[in-house]
Amino acid sequence: MSSLSRELVFLILQFLDEEKFKETVHKLEQESGFFFNMKYFEDQVQGGEWEEVERYLSGFTKVDDNRYSMKIFFEIRKQKYLEALDKQDRAKAVDILVKDLKVFSSFNEELYKEITQLLTLDNFRENEQLSKYGDTKSARNIMLLELKKLIEANPLFRDKLAFPSLKASRLRTLINQSLNWQHQLCKNPRPNPDIKTLFIDHTCGPPNGARAPPPTNNPLVGGLPKQGTFPPLGTHSPFQPTPPSASALAGWMANPNPPAPHAPVANGPAALTAPPNSATLLKRPRTPPSTTPTVDYQSADSEHLMKRARPGGPPVDEVNYAGGPSHPQNNVSPDDLPKNVARSLNQGSCVMSMDFHPIQQSVLLVGTNVGDIGIWEVGSREKLAQRTFKVWDITAASMPMQAALVKDPAVSVNRTVWNPDGTLLGVAFSKHIVHIYTYSGGSDLRQHLEIDAHVGGVNDLAFSHPNKQLCVITCGDDKTIKVWDAATGRKQYTFEGHEAPVYSVCPHHKESIQFIFSTAIDGKIKAWLYDLLGSRVDYDAPGHWCTTMAYSADGTRLFSCGTSKDGESYLVEWNESEGAIKRTYSGFRKRSSGVVQFDTTRNRFLAAGDEFLIKFWDMDNTNLLTTIDADGGLPASPRLRFNKEGSLLAVTASDNGIKILANRDGMQMLRALEARAYDSNNRAPQEPAVSKPPIGNALGVPSTPGGGGGDRPNSSSMAGSVMDGPTLNMGGSRVRPRDRVGNDHSGMEGGRTPETKPRIPDEIPDRSKSWKLTEINEQNQCRSTRLPDTLPPNKVARLIYTNAGVALLALASNAVHKLWKWQRNERNPSGKATASVAPSLWQPASGILMTNDISDTNPEEAVPCIALSKNDSYVMSASGGKVSLFNMMTFKVMTTFMPPPPAATFLAFHPQDNNIIAIGMEDSTIQIYNVRVDEVKSKLKGHQKRITGLAFSNSLNVLVSSGADAQLCMWGTDGWEKRKSKFVQVQPGGRSPSMGDTRVQFHNDQVRLLVVHESQLAVYDASKLDRIRQWVPQSPFTAAISNATYSCDSALVYTGFVDGSVGVFDAESLRPRCRLAPSVHIPQGVSGSTVYPLVIAAHPAEPNQFALGLSDGGVQVIEPLESEGKWGTGPPADNGTANGVPSGPASGNQGSDQTPR
Repeated sequence: MSSLSRELVFLILQFLDEEKFKETVHKLEQESGFFFNMKYFEDQVQGGEWEEVERYLSGFTKVDDNRYSMKIFFEIRKQKYLEALDKQDRAKAVDILVKDLKVFSSFNEELYKEITQLLTLDNFRENEQLSKYGDTKSARNIMLLELKKLIEANPLFRDKLAFPSLKASRLRTLINQSLNWQHQLCKNPRPNPDIKTLFIDHTCGPPNGARAPPPTNNPLVGGLPKQGTFPPLGTHSPFQPTPPSASALAGWMANPNPPAPHAPVANGPAALTAPPNSATLLKRPRTPPSTTPTVDYQSADSEHLMKRARPGGPPVDEVNYAGGPSHPQNNVSPDDLPKNVARSLNQGSCVMSMDFHPIQQSVLLVGTNVGDIGIWEVGSREKLAQRTFKVWDITAASMPMQAALVKDPAVSVNRTVWNPDGTLLGVAFSKHIVHIYTYSGGSDLRQHLEIDAHVGGVNDLAFSHPNKQLCVITCGDDKTIKVWDAATGRKQYTFEGHEAPVYSVCPHHKESIQFIFSTAIDGKIKAWLYDLLGSRVDYDAPGHWCTTMAYSADGTRLFSCGTSKDGESYLVEWNESEGAIKRTYSGFRKRSSGVVQFDTTRNRFLAAGDEFLIKFWDMDNTNLLTTIDADGGLPASPRLRFNKEGSLLAVTASDNGIKILANRDGMQMLRALEARAYDSNNRAPQEPAVSKPPIGNALGVPSTPGGGGGDRPNSSSMAGSVMDGPTLNMGGSRVRPRDRVGNDHSGMEGGRTPETKPRIPDEIPDRSKSWKLTEINEQNQCRSTRLPDTLPPNKVARLIYTNAGVALLALASNAVHKLWKWQRNERNPSGKATASVAPSLWQPASGILMTNDISDTNPEEAVPCIALSKNDSYVMSASGGKVSLFNMMTFKVMTTFMPPPPAATFLAFHPQDNNIIAIGMEDSTIQIYNVRVDEVKSKLKGHQKRITGLAFSNSLNVLVSSGADAQLCMWGTDGWEKRKSKFVQVQPGGRSPSMGDTRVQFHNDQVRLLVVHESQLAVYDASKLDRIRQWVPQSPFTAAISNATYSCDSALVYTGFVDGSVGVFDAESLRPRCRLAPSVHIPQGVSGSTVYPLVIAAHPAEPNQFALGLSDGGVQVIEPLESEGKWGTGPPADNGTANGVPSGPASGNQGSDQTPR
């Protein structure tokens, strides 16, 4: 088939999709074999339509085409077989075994026999390899992930997984152009020809028109044609456009009291009724005219996953409606947008929702996919408080809720939000529950209300002030919106009328009229007054799926952002007076892989996360203003949130991270807060503390007689309830104490901070004299546990936490692996690793040990290496022999490869493809190996001695290697070319780094690089391979360094020394903040000179937890006391060299590529 014929097929596919001929579309995809619709394939697999799955696949590949195809068909037929066994339908299982699976017996007879033996078991889960098989739905989803990888790797599907980029209705446009051309050729062209068929060429009748014009390129659905041109096809056309409904021109509220087919259910007295005629302020919106969408073959996550992606939209608390329809331009410049990465935080779990404190501008509330919430002070990078999900009172829970938690205990946070004065916070969970906490600053976070709010998930939550009474508004999967008293938790209203789960709520008010916008996942938008008269609005949102709405900060402009099921995203501004779309903003990718999040700031700008970027728009311009990548490492559709003043922007990052972006004012504020935080830590004990607000005031009760009422606390009540404390008399002037983050809130108006910018002190006094290194010399000064071990002790050569943080894996010098797992129980409800509870040494039922290949080698002399897959399902390891791939559930060897010589000395998975492994070798080379095809893709040469460290950077797309030659090399991951190399520099008077292992590890920002050598710690800028800072052993750490690692949030560096001591260093300055003496983790009667930490590992989610692998074979988990919460106090910050912790000299940044002599 010619290329033009192939393109015609794509045009027909687009047309069929636009006309909703879905079955025909997929039939043509399969018969032509030009485009593999991954979304359709996913739907069929998840629905268990196995015949259609294989029929569709047959248009692209056959069972015996190649190894990928064989694996695809095997996985599908195996799943079908297991489902039949699970249903106890043995006749069907035998039929599948004989007809479908028999074909694979010639390739792997043993596997076929093992599958056949499953028929003899009452439950196939008795087979050890299938012991973790869950229900049918989860098994299909797991298989689907593997199928997608196989399809993407299969060369037969190359260039068939992406649909060409076409303008909407391209085939119609071509037909229109053809008709225009035919009309031009008419001898007597009419001004308005009447076209009734496409089956024959167009000709005009008798001469009665002007001379035909040249051809044009009108779209089918367009404006009025020029005189003498062919118009858009009209009533006789098969492509007739749908005109706007006449009712679309009506006002939102033509009838102020319409009948309510679904009247809201009132609970309790109707205390929140609206004033008379209030409905006239809301009008029925006009549904925007539909445009014919382009075909979009989505390959994103499942609908359920996208439904759960929570928009990090703007605050939904109410704001004053000030001003008319005009929007005067403010003096904010695009340069004032927060674009520079100022902080990187690690929450430990995937972040689902964020909200900045409305008053303390640098305090960030975070909710995660495992039900955790955390409060961060982003200025000091300190996690002030954290709470894991649990039901506070299970006896008060409804039976549906208890049943849901028993069936699936996994709970995610869907929304976290502060109330307008920051004294309460609300959390909406994916199962039934809402939690309300009181917050008084610092770590003072207390339980207030637990509400069993909805049947199913609670999808959104907001605070509002109807009738000057603080309320909580929720919406959920049960298609309702509910209003709750924030003081008592009593339900006040239930609004019913949506026909699909309600996705978001947006309370607002105009003048004295209070109302709530709500959106559902069928694309419907409704508006409710606090009365019993039903919805005042019923119209469609662009995208017809997941949409959130938000007002600008001054309450004068209404925006919405939504994503369709096909991945089309829409950001629009609404004309409130008519209920019509005022403008639609452009710049989104054609197929978003999640629900796009947005936020507004400074009454001027909009921001949304899309295409691994943050995109900005000016509110008055539909074109994209600018984009930033935040130094890379963002997910496809990052969540984002501005603080109230717009100086900071929180953005979710990959690997459970949060990036804090700042503008110039934000940078100054963060630096000032960091300096003031130190002042707070060293404040004299007699200084009065800031008083805490009474809970009554947080719930709308005036704190003082005559205190401010209204929707927002006035300046006096806000300052008094949240930040006021006793005044200090200093030299005759009265000074108000600062709050915990250093903000002076005297003179605050309307709950906002003053417009004055944070001032950086011109002179910071020398605090180094008052600062003292924290010394921990006794075991009772921290939490520590030595892990139980029944196996013979051998020194711990490698130690890593699982990515889930629930287990520790050690590789001993005798090539045996040991796995410790923590159990979920009352003492440890999270089930994560902790020093407070001892884990158990875990082994499979078979009792086998996970032991590396050691043939013809002495493991005691070998250089061991280990790497764990992202999903913790398998581990790759070597101890001088072949590299072994183990199943973490069974401890069985899945495969071995790379027999020595040379032996593997370091392993690292490619961050974007688990099938690609970088293997450092004993002969100084690095081999880039593809496990799937069992092939070495590249062999990198540049070191002179064995490889001792490898680290990938996602944002820089580089691999950095280190060797026993103390050399650093940087390789591009696109073509694996060598970009740069430098030798580790020696500090004058220090040890020579020319010998000994060198380790490398990337900071969370994926740019800074920690380099660890026995003679020094150093931080490099990996983009240039320039050294930024260096620390060399000195008092009180005078011994050589044995190992070091970043904490999970990259704020600390944990360092072990050969004298047995452990140092905790500030990662930014490389200055020590805490020293743990050997007596903390070494048994009594043993000196640190004989037992010391060989390896050190940091917990993947708890920044203050680390584990030590000791030379006597012991493994110790250590955390600070719960009362302390962190390791010591950070040293004072300064510029350049600081108190014996030298930064790298100027010459150190010009490292030579030649071996030092």
